[in-house]
Amino acid sequence: MKINWKVRLRNPVFWMTFIPAITAFVYSVLGLFGVVPRFTEDSVLNIGSTAVSALTTIGVLVDPTTKGVCDSKEALEYSCPKD
Repeated sequence: MKINWKVRLRNPVFWMTFIPAITAFVYSVLGLFGVVPRFTEDSVLNIGSTAVSALTTIGVLVDPTTKGVCDSKEALEYSCPKD
């Protein structure tokens, strides 16, 4: 299995799925040992959801193939989404 980790780690969508998965895993392991963290899993995920919502509002997560919040010159010339 070949994975281009350089590109994957720069993709915000990867982080939006990876961080909640790791959070759920950590809370599951803590639960197995009876450890009660100071912050609940729901509060941690709510903070993450709020951050993602704010970023989505300004369009940061819409197109992970371009840098910043602007579209590329090529994308500005599209009249419909490119296949």
